[in-house]
Amino acid sequence: MSAKVSAKTKEHVGAGHRKRLRDRFLQSGLEGFLDYEIVELLLTLGTPRKDCKQQAKAVIKEFGGLRGVLDASLDELQKVKGIGPSNAFGVKLFQAINERHSKEKILKQLKLNSPQAVADYLRQKIGREKKEHFAILCLDTKNNLVKSVVVSKGILDQSLVHPREIFKEAIDVSSYHVILAHNHPSGSVLPSGDDKSITKRLVEAGHILGIEVLDHIIVARSGFYSFKQKGLI
Repeated sequence: MSAKVSAKTKEHVGAGHRKRLRDRFLQSGLEGFLDYEIVELLLTLGTPRKDCKQQAKAVIKEFGGLRGVLDASLDELQKVKGIGPSNAFGVKLFQAINERHSKEKILKQLKLNSPQAVADYLRQKIGREKKEHFAILCLDTKNNLVKSVVVSKGILDQSLVHPREIFKEAIDVSSYHVILAHNHPSGSVLPSGDDKSITKRLVEAGHILGIEVLDHIIVARSGFYSFKQKGLI
């Protein structure tokens, strides 16, 4: 009998803690929340009764902060002790909602007139891919996005990124400018030697065709790299 009472008491304490977290959020949003408390709140969405504080602290430590947790894949999250498909539900739900919201926001404002704007778009399009994806963004005279296409997948080399395939997409939509883009799943945004040589080759091809290559953006979890900002285009 005492064991049952004890179990009910523990469950009641846990429920009270969750309620306090949720009440704080409803009253003032995330103001005053620590990173682990935000993750804890997300984990509780897929965990009916179990306390999630320790798991929340563990994933924050593992991924170096809130942003790292929210960018992590399901497989990566589950490498942390105590995290499974069920309690990772809240984090994955947040990722999906954020991605949908960002795409809808971008669709209302497709003017890609700065490296930051391009990087924000690319993070949603190819930023979480586990393999390298090379894309071309086709723009009109006012830098409005007309078309974006992933033209290759895999480690970049000259055979995968051929000018014929790249500029075919731009010619099809009568694009005046293009932006080249690819992701680095490793997390580093620094361009490789192949990245630089491919960029030079495509810029030269663009000159011949009369289609200006405005920039080449590399996106990764750590940020982005703009060839234009670095004076390489």
